[in-house]
Amino acid sequence: MDLPRDIVHNILSRLPITSLIQFGCVCRGWHTLSQDSYLSRPKESNRCLVFACDELYFIEFPDDNGGGRVRKFHPPFCASMPKYKVVCSCDGLLCIADSSSKKSAYIYNPFTSNYKELPTPEPSQNGETIVGFGFHPIINEYKVVKMVYRTKNDGCRLSNGAASLGSFHCEIQVFGLGGNTWRSAGKVPYLLDLQSSESPLVDGRLHWVTAPFFGGRKFISFDLADEQFREVPKPDDCAAIGYHRYPLAVLRGCLAAAAYCSNGDSEIWVMKEYNVKESWMKEFNIRGYAPNLESPSLEQSYFRGPVRIICLLKNDEILVEYEGTTLASYDPKSRYFKNLSFQGMPNLFRTILHTGSFNWIDIPV
Repeated sequence: MDLPRDIVHNILSRLPITSLIQFGCVCRGWHTLSQDSYLSRPKESNRCLVFACDELYFIEFPDDNGGGRVRKFHPPFCASMPKYKVVCSCDGLLCIADSSSKKSAYIYNPFTSNYKELPTPEPSQNGETIVGFGFHPIINEYKVVKMVYRTKNDGCRLSNGAASLGSFHCEIQVFGLGGNTWRSAGKVPYLLDLQSSESPLVDGRLHWVTAPFFGGRKFISFDLADEQFREVPKPDDCAAIGYHRYPLAVLRGCLAAAAYCSNGDSEIWVMKEYNVKESWMKEFNIRGYAPNLESPSLEQSYFRGPVRIICLLKNDEILVEYEGTTLASYDPKSRYFKNLSFQGMPNLFRTILHTGSFNWIDIPV
């Protein structure tokens, strides 16, 4: 007797993405069922961590703060792009850019091996590059954006904090994944901070911070629907944001900002209602951290630095990365860290929160 489709969906939706992939290999009928549009949608239960270090590794989400084995992805395009960086993850898709030439880019579903190579923007430009990727639900489209800052004066560098926007040419180019060409979306009216490579996506808008030392940092959004830059209000009591290495993140779907305090702590502010200044609330205070190998659950008193916020765990602890070498969970109540280590984990990495799915760019999420 055939089971009703809703019951089948309920059963299959409880399986992790790796089990669904194995399920789809049994026969053609099961393969078709595993790729049903209902199952293609990214789900919270399929969260995993991707470790990027010129190679890609992943582990199914370690909500139990331990156990598990890190496995490796094998991108089909890695021979043509041996060194790459993961720009970000969105709806089960990774945006991957060439870390050497900064010209090539791919959209890649690591669990299905589907990928799309993006053409090189014309004219090809060298310079300091910022890339973002996201989906806007209103227009139902994925877009990649690329900004290349080129100096007007060869002796001037964007990263040293001693230049102004007038010292650079910068145009934003947009690639809609439903098309085949890049197009210009105008000049970039802000000098963005290259040292902060995060581009969190909230409400169909990518977010960055401006470079420091020019009237203080600003929060800048780029709307993927109308392709306009806008300033996002900051919390009044958060002046120390300018000193945090990883100022922006997403927590529970909300834009979050980290401020680095003089005592080494990091204050985490969350905007509960998007674009409403009064909705900013200080939710967490995270102690400065340096890994202590002899007593990994305790904090060292000296040489502590800001951590990069990855996400919240189900037990209300915060998953953080420190200096690309250590993954840890932080308990806001006890104010203790716990180093997390998994078999097969690389020594140097950047952690990306990813939701595994069968999603592809021509399948609405």
